[in-house]
Amino acid sequence: MKNTIRKGRVVAACLTLLSVSALSACGSEEKKTAAAEEVGKAEGQVSILAWPGYVEDGTNDPKVDWVSDFEKKTGCQVTSKTYGTSDEAFNLAKSGEYDVVAASGDLSLRLIASDEAQAINTDLVPNYANVYDFLKDTEWNTVDGKNYGVPHGYGANLLMYNKKNFAKKPTSWGAVFDKQTLEKNKGKVTAYDSPIYIADAALYLMKTQPDLGIKNPYALDQKQLDAAVALLKEQRQYVGEYWSDYLKEVQAFESGDSVVGTTWQVIKNNVKNGDVDVTLPSEGATAWNDTWMMSSHTKNPNCAYLWMDHILSPEANAQATEYFGEAPNSPEACAKTTDPKHCETFHAGDEEYAKQLWFWRTPVKECLDGRTDVECTDYAAWTEAWTGIKG
Repeated sequence: MKNTIRKGRVVAACLTLLSVSALSACGSEEKKTAAAEEVGKAEGQVSILAWPGYVEDGTNDPKVDWVSDFEKKTGCQVTSKTYGTSDEAFNLAKSGEYDVVAASGDLSLRLIASDEAQAINTDLVPNYANVYDFLKDTEWNTVDGKNYGVPHGYGANLLMYNKKNFAKKPTSWGAVFDKQTLEKNKGKVTAYDSPIYIADAALYLMKTQPDLGIKNPYALDQKQLDAAVALLKEQRQYVGEYWSDYLKEVQAFESGDSVVGTTWQVIKNNVKNGDVDVTLPSEGATAWNDTWMMSSHTKNPNCAYLWMDHILSPEANAQATEYFGEAPNSPEACAKTTDPKHCETFHAGDEEYAKQLWFWRTPVKECLDGRTDVECTDYAAWTEAWTGIKG
């Protein structure tokens, strides 16, 4: 199985996306393959495009392998390629070389709208029945009642800070957006390097400036986007480094080059500095929930279905999500983690915790918050804005 170096996950620029509700206008033809009614004979191979750490066969670490057992049981030989950005994944998916794609919420709708993903029959994925209900039929992988994939794992974009730099535990994203706090940590603030980070600023404004009328951090009209951009431009002068490779953020917090910023739980777990901690701020947080999707170009749909069922199995899902550092997708998977506190640490299955999270979605012109009297800004506009923010 081919593999590349583990890198951080970045959501990058994308092309202008039409309204997902108008799918018929987004592709040049109907979906190439209707949802299957049964899984046939395995074709003998399956090609997978995924985030680093999602398809491990022991090559990177002999102790980390949930691919070999799949190959042995199904006869489907796995080849895989990892990607570092959602934009990179979108372009690779269009090549038609991959049967299955692991996509975050900012990518999944793009794949659906451009006819690069096909609807699937979840009845053909037996382990789907075990998935937490609140991860099923979500807005980032289900369109017009059709499922375009199955949930993998999920995690929040948290606030990480060095306790030596804060007299009290920070409880708000004001730690990275409030000018008074920023002045104290100038040059040592870090932020996620992606246009999707605009949603973090929008979430903060949604809670602190209600007059802006933001109801969904991924549904911003021009005035609301301008407000978020202004906040991020103000923050820019205090940012020492924007991060995309999470190993670099680990190093920055260990060395003291960064003392506060957005992060993932897995990053905190890898920081060897007892003064560093994380929290979910009072405003809530943005988050991700990845989806295993079947390419509309697949030549191996049977092995693709078998893979999706395998990676949702308690054993494989527990291994994959624990290795990457995120919440598993089912209580059965939680029962299989090697660390008995893993699911507690990542709040797996905690619906009240999940209600505080705004999972990544691709902004489109048709407002995701239901407004019809105004046009929202799409990801192309966000990408242009992000370029202006960073300068």
